[in-house]
Amino acid sequence: MTTDTPARLLTLLSLLQTPREWPGGELSERLGVSRRTVRRDIDRLRELGYPVQATKGADGGYRLVAGKAMPPLVLDDEEAVAIAVGLRAGAGHAVEGLDEASVRALAKLEQVLPGRLRHRVTTLQAATTPLTSGDGPSIAPETLTVMASTVAGHERLRFAYRAADGTGSRRLTEPYRLVSTGRRWYLVAYDIDRDDWRTFRVDRVSEPFATGARFVPRELPTGNAAEFLRRSMQRQHQSYEFEVTFAAPADFIAARVPGWLGTPEPLDEGRCRLRGSAGDAVQWVAFRLAMLECDFVVHRPEELVTAVRELGARLSRAAGAPDADGV
Repeated sequence: MTTDTPARLLTLLSLLQTPREWPGGELSERLGVSRRTVRRDIDRLRELGYPVQATKGADGGYRLVAGKAMPPLVLDDEEAVAIAVGLRAGAGHAVEGLDEASVRALAKLEQVLPGRLRHRVTTLQAATTPLTSGDGPSIAPETLTVMASTVAGHERLRFAYRAADGTGSRRLTEPYRLVSTGRRWYLVAYDIDRDDWRTFRVDRVSEPFATGARFVPRELPTGNAAEFLRRSMQRQHQSYEFEVTFAAPADFIAARVPGWLGTPEPLDEGRCRLRGSAGDAVQWVAFRLAMLECDFVVHRPEELVTAVRELGARLSRAAGAPDADGV
């Protein structure tokens, strides 16, 4: 019989998180308490925000259903290890869809993982090679989790940084957001020593250290971290303003292109137009356009038109079809 109420509630919650309905009698036997105690414990969980649904009748029971808010989850050892390994594998590359929220989740999970489970996660990750969609440089997940924690906690972050020309420096920042472009992770932060906003490629960051010093977040000039990154990249590189028309609705395209590339504008029910900046990576933009699973027309610049044409010819040759030059 479980006499420790908190422990019993955790056990009950763990059972209810299994996707099935639990008869009251079975829960009573599992917990070693009366059905009346089970009902009281169910009421306590509801008071804590867990949406427990009860069904009446001889075959009635209890199950956890979707609610208005996300209550805390109880994970067993295997579940915790599986989630941590998956998040760490994705965090090591700028995988599209794995945004700052995912990295914050990893930071929270690793903070409370017991040492024995942390060792299992590290060992399993070291023994596997994930197949990811990110083609940028790999990053230590610990670097991202430290950054995500300081972003969420409004805590100053100190780190070593290597510039594109190899020059090293030490930075003290007020981190604002982490942004994934689908190729790389970037940190948007206020640089204390330079008294200005900066963007940092996370793969060039080392020795990240959360100082513990809290700060009141400043207002970003653009109001949006992705837009700030896009403008920053325009200033740093030769930029190609592009214009593309898609034979697909705007919401279809918006769900499949990084926000920093631009926002598609509806033309009619089945078409939209995207205007943005390709930076100096027109080949990468051409590749992304080809992956959108819809027809499109590149209006400008000529560099992007050429890149799309060359990519098409290369794919045709790979499929065994001659290109326009009969190669």
